Amino acid sequence: MRLTLFLLINFMAILSFSQEKIIPSKQQLKASASVSLNTNGMAPVPAFSLDKPAIMASVLLIKNRFSYEPTLAYGFDRRPWFIDNWMHYKLIVKPAFELRAGFNPSSYFSQYALSDEYILYCQRFYTFELAGMYRFSHANSLSLLCWSDRGQETGSIKGLYFGLFWDKPCVNFCGKVEMDLSIQLYYINYTGNNDGLFISPKITSPVRKSPFSIFLQANQAIQSNITPFPKFKFNTGISYTF
Repeated sequence: MRLTLFLLINFMAILSFSQEKIIPSKQQLKASASVSLNTNGMAPVPAFSLDKPAIMASVLLIKNRFSYEPTLAYGFDRRPWFIDNWMHYKLIVKPAFELRAGFNPSSYFSQYALSDEYILYCQRFYTFELAGMYRFSHANSLSLLCWSDRGQETGSIKGLYFGLFWDKPCVNFCGKVEMDLSIQLYYINYTGNNDGLFISPKITSPVRKSPFSIFLQANQAIQSNITPFPKFKFNTGISYTF
């Protein structure tokens, strides 16, 4: 039933796009990349984390309405954590509103320790996304995301993620420090009693006259049937963008 609803929403979005007037664009390919060091790696869904230091590297390629954003995440022990391959297409592009669809064939790695070695187990996931963003102003926006995660291996989890994001970049603190503030309120409903409502605020502060920035992120469960009840999580780190 949930998957049917998700596909229906996608169909309505595509129908709306078909009624939009597409304006040809000669926009050149835009590229950027970032590398971050994390004290307690948090996944894109912050309820799931590595719970130890991690390094994450991302590349963003944008061409007209298309974008591709691969991400590699490793523990400090050089063992892989996850690989994302987000591909997005903007269905509707307006000054104050955007609607996009996305697909992510990803891989998550688990470790099983033996007496003198370890086994690395890979689980593949297909994630389908529908996301809308409304801009109140140039520096204030609200986004709603819906993901349908489908684990491909026997025993891997499946389910839905709904996220509400509020982004407020360039917030001045005491007139001296600039910060980007985002708050994520999200609900997950996955197999295996992995359900719950969470909130995850994040503060990012660029280091003046440098490509570095520092960030703080927290995650707190509001309501959940996960046993034991999810603990408060905190992550901090530094990132380099080029």
